[in-house]
Amino acid sequence: MFRIILFLATNFAVLAVASITLNLLGVGSYLDASGANLNLNALLVFCGIFGFSGALISLFLSKWLAKRTTGTRIIEQPRNADEQWLLATVQELAEKANIGMPEVGIFPAQQSNAFATGWNKNASLVAVSEGLLHRFRRDEVRAVLAHEIGHVANGDMVTLALVQGVVNTFVMFFARIIGHFVDRVVLKNERGHGLGYFVTTIVAELILAFLANMIVAWFSRKREYRADYAGAQLAGKAPMIGALNRLLEESRAKVPNQMPDTLTAFGISAGFRENFMKAFATHPPLEQRIQALQSL
Repeated sequence: MFRIILFLATNFAVLAVASITLNLLGVGSYLDASGANLNLNALLVFCGIFGFSGALISLFLSKWLAKRTTGTRIIEQPRNADEQWLLATVQELAEKANIGMPEVGIFPAQQSNAFATGWNKNASLVAVSEGLLHRFRRDEVRAVLAHEIGHVANGDMVTLALVQGVVNTFVMFFARIIGHFVDRVVLKNERGHGLGYFVTTIVAELILAFLANMIVAWFSRKREYRADYAGAQLAGKAPMIGALNRLLEESRAKVPNQMPDTLTAFGISAGFRENFMKAFATHPPLEQRIQALQSL
C-alpha cells in the first residue's frame, strides 16, 4: 500500500505545482486564432505532455523517495543471520521470477508491512518492516517477499504510471474545459481568459484528481490479486495464504474505528462510509484475497 500512496502523492504534487505554475504564467492558453474558443486538439496534446510528465517523474523518483520517507536501510553487507537469509531469499525469488536482483532493505516500523518499487524490473527495491521480520515466520516472510517480487515481475509500477498518465491528461483536459465554460458563460468574458478561468481550473483540477483516484485505486486492487497469485507461484499457495491470514489476525486485533456521533447525526451511515472508502482503497479486503487464493 505504501508504494501506491507515495506514488499518488508525488504525482499529485507534481501535477498541482505544474498546473498552478502554468496558470499563473499564462502558458498555453489553448485558444484558437479568434481568441474566443478552445483549440481542443492543442489542449489535449498539452495536457498529455504534462499529465504523463507528472506520472513519469513520480515513477523515476519512486525508489529515491521510498528510501528517504521510510528510513529504509539498504542491506549491502549482512549484519546477522536474518539479513543474510533475507538477501538469499530475495535473490532466489528474483531468479525464479526472471528479474534482476533488487536492492533489499529494512525500514524501522513495528507494523507488518513491505513494499516494492522502482521504474525498472531489473532495478527495483524490495523492503520489509522490522515488525514483519520479527513477528512473521520465515515461510510467511518469504511469501510476502514473493508477493512484492510479483509486483516487480508484473511491471505494476510502470503500468500504474501509464494509467496515472492517462488519468492526469483527462483531469487537466476537462478542468480547462470547465474553466473555459465558467469564463465564457458565467463570467461573460468574450476573449482571452480572465482570473475566473484560472481559479476555476485549479479548483476543478483538485476535485477531478481526487475523484479520478478511484480509477487508479480500482486498477491497483486488480494488480494486488495478480501479485498474490505470483506470490503463490513463487513461494507456495499455503505460505501465501498463511501470510495473509497473519495480516488479517493483526488487523482484527486492533480496536476498530467507531463512527463519530456527529456523522451519524448528519445521516451518514457506517455502510455509506465503508463503501465510499472501499472505492479509494488501493488493496482489496484481506478476506477476499484469501478467498481468491483458496479458490485456485
